[in-house]
Amino acid sequence: MEDDSNHFSKPETPNSMKAEAEAEERDPESNSSLSEPLLKRNRTLSSNPLALVGATVSHIESLDYEINENDLFKHDWRSRSKVQVLQYIFLKWTLAFLVGLLTGLIATLINLAIENIAGYKFLAIVGFIKEERYLSGLVFFTGVNFVLTLVAAVLCVCFAPTAAGPGIPEIKAYLNGVDTPDMFGATTLLVKIVGSIGAVSAGLDLGKEGPLVHIGSCIASLLGQGGPDNYRLKWRWLRYFNNDRDRRDIITAGCSSGVCAAFRSPVGGVLFALEEVATWWRSALLWRTFFSTAVVVVVLRAFIEICNSGNCGLFGTGGLIIFDVSDVKVSYQAMDIIPVIIIGIIGGLLGSLYNHLLHKILRLYNLINQKGKLHKLLLALSVSLFTSVCQYCLPFLAQCKACDPSFPEVCPTNDRSGNFKQFNCPDGYYNDLATLLLTTNDDAVRNIFSSNTPSEFQYTSILIFFTLYCILGLFTFGIAVPSGLFLPIILMGSGYGRLLSMLLGSYTNLDQGLYAVLGAASLMAGSMRMTVSVCVIFLELTNNLLLLPITMIVLLIAKTVGDSFNPSIYEIILELKGLPFLDANPEPWMRNLTVGELANAKSPAVTLSGVEKVSRIVDVLKNTTHNAFPIVDQDVLVPGTVVTGATELHGLILRAHLVQALKKKWFLAEKRRTEDWEVQEKFNWVELSERELKIEQVAVTHDEMEMYMDLHPLTNTTPYTVVESMSVAKAMVLFRQVGLRHMLIVPKYQGAGVPAVVGILTRQDLRAYNILTVFPHLATHKEQQKHK
Repeated sequence: MEDDSNHFSKPETPNSMKAEAEAEERDPESNSSLSEPLLKRNRTLSSNPLALVGATVSHIESLDYEINENDLFKHDWRSRSKVQVLQYIFLKWTLAFLVGLLTGLIATLINLAIENIAGYKFLAIVGFIKEERYLSGLVFFTGVNFVLTLVAAVLCVCFAPTAAGPGIPEIKAYLNGVDTPDMFGATTLLVKIVGSIGAVSAGLDLGKEGPLVHIGSCIASLLGQGGPDNYRLKWRWLRYFNNDRDRRDIITAGCSSGVCAAFRSPVGGVLFALEEVATWWRSALLWRTFFSTAVVVVVLRAFIEICNSGNCGLFGTGGLIIFDVSDVKVSYQAMDIIPVIIIGIIGGLLGSLYNHLLHKILRLYNLINQKGKLHKLLLALSVSLFTSVCQYCLPFLAQCKACDPSFPEVCPTNDRSGNFKQFNCPDGYYNDLATLLLTTNDDAVRNIFSSNTPSEFQYTSILIFFTLYCILGLFTFGIAVPSGLFLPIILMGSGYGRLLSMLLGSYTNLDQGLYAVLGAASLMAGSMRMTVSVCVIFLELTNNLLLLPITMIVLLIAKTVGDSFNPSIYEIILELKGLPFLDANPEPWMRNLTVGELANAKSPAVTLSGVEKVSRIVDVLKNTTHNAFPIVDQDVLVPGTVVTGATELHGLILRAHLVQALKKKWFLAEKRRTEDWEVQEKFNWVELSERELKIEQVAVTHDEMEMYMDLHPLTNTTPYTVVESMSVAKAMVLFRQVGLRHMLIVPKYQGAGVPAVVGILTRQDLRAYNILTVFPHLATHKEQQKHK
């Protein structure tokens, strides 16, 4: 494992690029436009295989989403009966059902735990306040939150660093084709569950929505592979899912289930996966993800009915965010569109500003976290202390307000939840700021979204609330605890939405609670750049279709404004972590570069013969890190002709298959091709799906080194190839849409002495930053600054 100083690092430092550029400027020949080549190359194309997964540096590889059509796969495909095909389809739906069921159960458990822990904590605070023991209340409040944060942080720092953060950027990278080690393990799942309970119960400005997405994905991955790595079930039916392609589908269903469990929004969960995290989609996957989310909704609804009868402690009607404004009569005129547009513009501006500032703070946190585990813990605990002191002390700045008999709820109240908390006020009065701060984040959202309460909150209270959560939203995300971005952004957005409605006063017909909803939606679109999924999630939560037109306007405007300044928050985090995510849109300058020119910037491709000597294979495996090798045969007779001496590109063989062949002693005393029955006796396609075996674990004797191996039966005979004259932009689109790990480049011209393979492109070769380190003159000054 590399040192932690590689966190958020680039493969090449900007200073080295600048020094080389200055050296070129001092060269008189390089300044001559006549002698200057069209494409200047600084160095060999290279990449950094390290990235930050959760809170730990890991070695990154790509996933094999492509179907490996070798002889064994073709034989197995032809021999499958209709019963086996139906069994495969049935098991896919069974796994989708289990993902939804388990995600719903765990989400219910998390909600019950958070509501009860936080509930008893706030009830104890009420007791101190009634006795006017304010200092004792502060010590108790900060102490409990400190312990809860300590539990969550210790678990993440010491046992499962990949459980820190939301996990959504890593899931997005995984579904894009990047293997994120230990991201979906059993330890990560357990720490994510317990850590989420501790962090959210501690009152930190973070939500359980992001962690629930990660939890759903962990459940899906563990079910698909038959359990944890050390205790994996070897049931025969699980062999169908022992591949990256099917695991990708089931993790997509788990991601949708997590969003559904967080918001009770089945359609919104499916659209979130489609719009935000999934790179590859098809209709069959749509149906299975929708089925999973439907199961989640049924489970959540069943437990809500049980809890409404009082069998869940302090859970009551809380624990699941639901902004029920269905009783509000939504009526708006043409003039109301103007403040709606203003909300969208403000949401886009604030969202892009939030992304920019969070980017800087995450870099600062990285410098702190590099110093070791103790510093990670101290950072998390410092944020917890600051949050607790602010939440407890700031309500003393608010003026007590008299209860209005027209209020729809009991006023004042000293319960753990409620819209009119008495706090330090006399009887008949309530503290509106305590209503928003001394409660769980879910209840705070419900309170600020409350409808038909135009006089409930004061200007100063909403302003303090908005300012505080802007600060907490920036400094809480990034500490070593499970955290989500949804709820902090919703709290910030609802704050400025409600504040804007107060400033407009009688100039608008819309309810203040609706302004808070629109403000939250606009900030989510301005920061996360999601539109369709956010729109559907809010419609499912508010249960009011009349909000659809103005919600759509707000989201579209906020996203457009935000896109004008910087990428979405998840794209920024992906870049910071160094995860090689391939964007859907290639850079414009990629049209000016061909894949052949890109291949020339790499070391030559290592090829093997169809029947190769064992010593040559062992040498290649030990001295290279390549995951695949082209199989090229010389002096081949062209079928159907009398032409001899041709060169054949037989296909591509994976490193894992070579290691498996060495382990099984697939050796021949003479140089010949094998028969089908020989291969089928020795191998099966289930064994070839294993990826854990390393060349260092295989022992080969001196005599075996002189023998041969027939690689033809193990070779993927249908690899994706592109001609060397294709533009990098076009190749990148193909690479991403098909979900490739390797792309072979073949020559444009055929003839004697022309190699069968020009080179191999991988994910790292198509990243803009890596290309610009070799061809810096392709990009404009603005793009060079962007990739520094």
